[in-house]
Amino acid sequence: MEEGGKSNVQAVESSTSSQGHHAAGESIEVIDEGLPDELPSLDSRTVEQLSDGLISHYLPNLQNSKLALQELTQNQVVLLDTLEQEISKFRECNSILDINALFSEAKYYHNKLVNIRKEMILLHEKTSKLKKRALKLQQKKQEENLKQEQQRERELEREKQLTAKPAKRT
Repeated sequence: MEEGGKSNVQAVESSTSSQGHHAAGESIEVIDEGLPDELPSLDSRTVEQLSDGLISHYLPNLQNSKLALQELTQNQVVLLDTLEQEISKFRECNSILDINALFSEAKYYHNKLVNIRKEMILLHEKTSKLKKRALKLQQKKQEENLKQEQQRERELEREKQLTAKPAKRT
């Protein structure tokens, strides 16, 4: 068995020596300084049993960790979806606030239009009254002018009648 162990170490040493030198110029002769120079040789059955023991020792924990990571990933996806929904709700709220602002502005301008309409109706009524009054005053003035003209004509007629007429000679 030691021959197999030595041949493995020699193979490692030869592969490392064939790789060349470090950047600092030192050659690599030993892979790990913590390992003894000669490793005990193990048969393949022992290596397989040790590997199986190591795997059986760590595999349940690794599988549990894998399941936990999968669950965390699923939870993370759910959280991301929820976050996207919340963001869309906030966007809706902002758009609703914008719509509310538009409605407030529309209400303001509607009230302004209603007030302008009332003022226009009031002004129309006033102008109609003023037109009627002006028409009445115009008619009254025409009547007065007509009466004055008739009065002048009567006075002229009366003056004509009062003026001495020469008597006719027969």
